[in-house]
Amino acid sequence: MQAGKPILYSYFRSSCSWRVRIALALKGIDYETVPINLIKDGGQQFSKDFQALNPMKQVPALKIDGITIHQSLAIIEYLEETRPTPRLLPQDPKKRASVRMISDLIAGGIQPLQNLSVLKQVREEMQLTWAQNAITSGFNALEQILQSTAGIYCVGDEVTMADLCLVPQVANAERFKVDLTPYPTISSINKRLLVLEAFQVSHPCRQPDTPTELRA
Repeated sequence: MQAGKPILYSYFRSSCSWRVRIALALKGIDYETVPINLIKDGGQQFSKDFQALNPMKQVPALKIDGITIHQSLAIIEYLEETRPTPRLLPQDPKKRASVRMISDLIAGGIQPLQNLSVLKQVREEMQLTWAQNAITSGFNALEQILQSTAGIYCVGDEVTMADLCLVPQVANAERFKVDLTPYPTISSINKRLLVLEAFQVSHPCRQPDTPTELRA
């Protein structure tokens, strides 16, 4: 199936890219990283070459098996369907629905509202408040949902796609100085996930394009 090593077009700080990096690490898929700096040169995602690769001008994009896939959840679902071990979507339909619900809540209902492209539309002095409000609103709902779905992780005791979405979003919350005290379930799951190797090797502080001062 595989036609050469997969290529991930990624930005070290992109939470959407981080989701995919975790999935690739969990599934043991060796890949090449092509950094796309979302800030340098006015944003390398706006170059003609990258726009030809992804008309939405966003990361991540993954070249794999002779195709190019955009959108992090679509990429993760493709990896799940073609490389099903370890499983990131539960076999039980109800649990699988919960995983997709949580993933969509984060990927569609929180992250885009505090994304760089949206913040650019907000007055600079209001950007931090805007991002905090978007994350807080989403986390209020997410904390309540997780109280009924969580085991060790977001849905039960196995790592799922929902966890791949959670950790990068908590990192965003910390970067925007959101008080996580009201979210003990989110915080405890995040801590348990961050000790796992796949979450560590995929971390923004350990990427090829991570600036020296942010490396760990």
